[in-house]
Amino acid sequence: MALPVPRRQSYIACLADFAAGRDTPSAFLDRCLASIETFEPTVGAFVHIEIAAARKAADASTARWRAGKPLSRIDGMPVGIKDLIETVDMPTQCGSPVYEGWRSNRDAASVLALRQAGAIILGKTVTTEFAAKVARGTRNPWDPARTPGGSSSGSAAAVGCGMLPAALGTQVIASLLRPASYCGAFGFNPTFGAINRGGSHDSLSQSAHGPIAATLADAWIVAREIADRAGGDAGYPALYGPAALPATRKPARIGLLETPGWKGADTQAKAALAGAIERIAGAGVQVCTRTDHRGIALLETLLERGGFVSYSLVNYESVWPLNAYRDRDPGKLSSFLLERLAEAEKMTPADYRALLSERTGARAAHAALADDCDALITLGAPGVAPTGLESTGDPVFNIPASYLGAPALNLPLFMIDGLPLGLQAIGAVDRDADLFGVGGWLMDQLTPV
Repeated sequence: MALPVPRRQSYIACLADFAAGRDTPSAFLDRCLASIETFEPTVGAFVHIEIAAARKAADASTARWRAGKPLSRIDGMPVGIKDLIETVDMPTQCGSPVYEGWRSNRDAASVLALRQAGAIILGKTVTTEFAAKVARGTRNPWDPARTPGGSSSGSAAAVGCGMLPAALGTQVIASLLRPASYCGAFGFNPTFGAINRGGSHDSLSQSAHGPIAATLADAWIVAREIADRAGGDAGYPALYGPAALPATRKPARIGLLETPGWKGADTQAKAALAGAIERIAGAGVQVCTRTDHRGIALLETLLERGGFVSYSLVNYESVWPLNAYRDRDPGKLSSFLLERLAEAEKMTPADYRALLSERTGARAAHAALADDCDALITLGAPGVAPTGLESTGDPVFNIPASYLGAPALNLPLFMIDGLPLGLQAIGAVDRDADLFGVGGWLMDQLTPV
């Protein structure tokens, strides 16, 4: 049986109805469960789900809303947690046999913050092996023959078809923005360090915690509610910005970032972006490119090695605990991770320092653009999700944001042959709220009528 056309479900859009008694968190959960019943047998977004506990929590949230005493704006929101992030009541298995059935007996900082805000932790969503390249079977809800992307595959697939209004993901290379693009959801990869990663198995120096969500409002408010309670990573000031969704803001100048992926991008994807640029310029916004802006040209040059440097950093930073897992039971690691580990063990501290220095140079060039360009835009991926489940797709367009430690949004604006593709917007470090303002304007200007 063919799946219906996926439709996202926003929780934040229902808040006025909850407050007025026209709708309830219990009814919203029922709508999510109906979508799960329809899509999950084919899509396979979850590795663990707790329906009975979710119903009980939804009933408690409904009572709070009826009494006019919700704990927060996300009180009663069903949320999925990427299976890289610890939960006290569910296993955390990291997409690997190494962690099969493992429980930490604690909540990660972000999960605890969600519970304190009244959110309902409905289940754990599929991740690739240790958030790397080896897929774990989730299918794209728009076409089950296609990949949902990786490594936040389950989170993106669940949100993209309305099984959840929001789910946590992580990104060190492309793991949040690319699956959001492929599955037709909003993705928010915050400034590095803006969301506390305590209790999450993603401690690498480019990794960030963020939501995949049904709308910009759902993404921002989930992130804010977490940051308000858990803060950011140690030594970082946490997410800046207002409690409410930042007001839509027309940019004066936007930079087009081709990235090293431009040569391999699909013709239809390029055409979709060209059409968007034409409409942006037609609205009176200056669009700068590498051909007419020296700062963008410099950044493009420095990003040419961004993929190589990023993967090399990830490899070096992953030597432990991968070497501990290998020494204990190499049969539980994929050949891909064993090869990555072997290469990383050849690196020296001097190699690592040189890579860090190169990344610092690229970040400085990006910072220099902060007061000149309100945002940078590019494609969310080289094209729509490719067929097959062995590969999670090409990350090339998503590397820059991670490499730069910058906030980025996937905006689900394009449809190509009936499949979604995102427009990616990248902002300045610690100016996440400004990026949302521009993102809202882009949605208003570019959403098809």
